[in-house]
Amino acid sequence: MKTFPEIAHTELRDTQLRRNIRKATTTIRARTARVTAELPDWEQLRDAGQAIKQATLRDLDKHLLQLEERVTAAGGSVHWARDAEEAREIIIGITRRHGATRAIKIKSMTTDEIDLNPAMHAAGIEPIETDLADMIVQLMDDTPSHILVPAIHRNRAEIQALFEDKFGQGKLTDKPTDLTAAARLYLREKFLNTPVAISGANVAIAETGSVCVVESEGNGRMCLTLPRVLISLMGIEKVLPRFEDLQVFLQLLPRSSTGERMNPYTSLWSGVREADGPQEFHLVLLDNGRTKIMADEAARETLHCIRCSRCLNVCPVYERTGGHAYDSMYQGPIGAILTPQLRGYEKAGSLPFASTLCGACYEVCPVKINIPRILIHLRAGATDARRAAHAIDPETVAMKAALWMFASQSRLGAAQALGRIAQRAIAHDGLISRLPGPLSGWTDTRDFPALPAQSFRAWWHNRAHPK
Repeated sequence: MKTFPEIAHTELRDTQLRRNIRKATTTIRARTARVTAELPDWEQLRDAGQAIKQATLRDLDKHLLQLEERVTAAGGSVHWARDAEEAREIIIGITRRHGATRAIKIKSMTTDEIDLNPAMHAAGIEPIETDLADMIVQLMDDTPSHILVPAIHRNRAEIQALFEDKFGQGKLTDKPTDLTAAARLYLREKFLNTPVAISGANVAIAETGSVCVVESEGNGRMCLTLPRVLISLMGIEKVLPRFEDLQVFLQLLPRSSTGERMNPYTSLWSGVREADGPQEFHLVLLDNGRTKIMADEAARETLHCIRCSRCLNVCPVYERTGGHAYDSMYQGPIGAILTPQLRGYEKAGSLPFASTLCGACYEVCPVKINIPRILIHLRAGATDARRAAHAIDPETVAMKAALWMFASQSRLGAAQALGRIAQRAIAHDGLISRLPGPLSGWTDTRDFPALPAQSFRAWWHNRAHPK
């Protein structure tokens, strides 16, 4: 598997990608800053969101059991999935029982986490993304590059060409209204003639057994009301204890994500109701590594995330590399801490280092996740994992050699004398532009100062004992 630096090295060469990302993140960043500044109690709302998340995780088992009880009492079914494989089996099994050959989808991030779409294709079921950006990514056989706007790396001209090729609606313009109308026409038949819908969830309320999805396009409302069967996949950390808790997050989320004062569409449902909406509801509660994250006190607050993506929009690393460099459905700062914990250091150990530790993400996070602190914690874990995987770790050997050298004045002096001789061929104007061998990794991005002709210790000695 490629590491973040390897993928980013390629992505940075794509000037069009960088222009697309910069324009989009700059626009969203300005909008969210403006609308969050409107609220005089914004900091109090952030404190409330953080407190609710902390309290929920402390008693998560109780809230999940209450949620199961209330969903079941309302006529729904609750399924527990320990990992991605179990979640896929549950969802595909339900879809097959209804003889469906396709399913419409909304809020697909968690389904991307479990690689649901490839599994559905293998089972002979066509997954149809209905979020505009997710649909673009799917039709392009691409992968998401942003939590909120998965096709942020594409511009209007690319989308226009895609729609003309895929929809068979003739020549289109690149006006957003025309592109949206073309997508609406394409999706309308899917909404009306597909018996199964698969959704994610923003939150679920343990007190009432309600599930909530917020969105801006209206496709979610179609998915959640028209099909006969609704399957919702939700990470176990998304539960909230009380219905009144929802008011905090319905203020935090839209202002932090899209820069809107409220969500255009907020859909809530509790179980099933005769002749009104889906007649069969399944809630799949996904662990897939989340209980392991909870067990790590230093990183537990990772699970507070409400997937607003505000940390991506202020991140200088994300703005330059784009989302594909993270090789994950979760990108940016939150992806740099969440993905290694879900996949393990062996597969994502480079991500905690994909940060300048500038703290911009922590400053804007609506639930005050201290991402820089978690990044440092995970960097230590990734380093320990790398050392454990190698019988002889070059970095450890180098550090022990340095310790041995610095522990003795005579050894340090001898090393400095040898260094002055060795650097003659590579030092120019007081700088070494490229170190040899493995040490070149340091000078790939910075110059290395040459050893001075005289050390401070030697200067001090000569000053105290002039010849």
